[in-house]
Amino acid sequence: MAKVKLWTIAAIVIGISFLFMNFRGWMPNDGDEKVAYEISERWNLPEGLREVSGISWMDENHIAAIQDEDGIIFIYDLESKKVIEEIVFGSAGDYEGLSVKGTNAYVLESDGTITVIENFQDPNRKITSYETSFDEKNNMESLELDVANNQLLVIPKDHDIDSDNFKGVYAFSLKNHKIVSNPVMRLDMSNEVLKQFREKKMYRNFRPSDIAIHPKTKEIYMLEGVNPKLLVVDKNGIVKIGYRLDKKIFPQPEGITFSPSGELYISSEGKKDGLGTITKLKLKP
Repeated sequence: MAKVKLWTIAAIVIGISFLFMNFRGWMPNDGDEKVAYEISERWNLPEGLREVSGISWMDENHIAAIQDEDGIIFIYDLESKKVIEEIVFGSAGDYEGLSVKGTNAYVLESDGTITVIENFQDPNRKITSYETSFDEKNNMESLELDVANNQLLVIPKDHDIDSDNFKGVYAFSLKNHKIVSNPVMRLDMSNEVLKQFREKKMYRNFRPSDIAIHPKTKEIYMLEGVNPKLLVVDKNGIVKIGYRLDKKIFPQPEGITFSPSGELYISSEGKKDGLGTITKLKLKP
């Protein structure tokens, strides 16, 4: 009878592991790993978005996306699971970040160039590009629209402007189209949450691939694609919790966005022979 019970328990455990995919959450001095999310839905993207580098919520059925080689915004329909529109805004480049709000779209290139596309779905759209104080050594990938303050937020993937000991979240004013010199917040590369990922070169401890503001809590969610992980940071720059992402599920996550109700979507580039994906998931505290 004991053997039967053991086999029954083992079967239940195995069954649960197949029903739920998970990654691990960690906090300072927290040695216990725990199931940290549940996948709600998952979409395989077409070949043209295998190297999807940024996504942005549009409405209940549509997410805008870019990939890092072509100046095209793809409108992806979550219901039909198809790209329904392709909007050309530029020539070949290294496009990394995307944010869409209403009729306007904003795109970030790795050298720090920010392109504002007014009425982006209109054939007579207005396209204006702005150089910033960043360049290739900073390796810019993260972009988020801060609607409340009429600004875009960016953070270097590699070297900060001033120091390798931290990475600042900088604001790009949509009024004067310039980077504000003092960062909105600083992410300390020696943060306790990052201790298990410390590298010989401090700036490699966390290399942001995208950021997003939670619409309810206003916390900033920071994603890394190199060693997949996700940080939740409060408005003062304090890291509240980190999540380790499973590389088998997220080979190279480079895009993050929220619905207005706080539903989380993460995009990932595909493996060498795989497709890019968008995953809707629910984090557990």
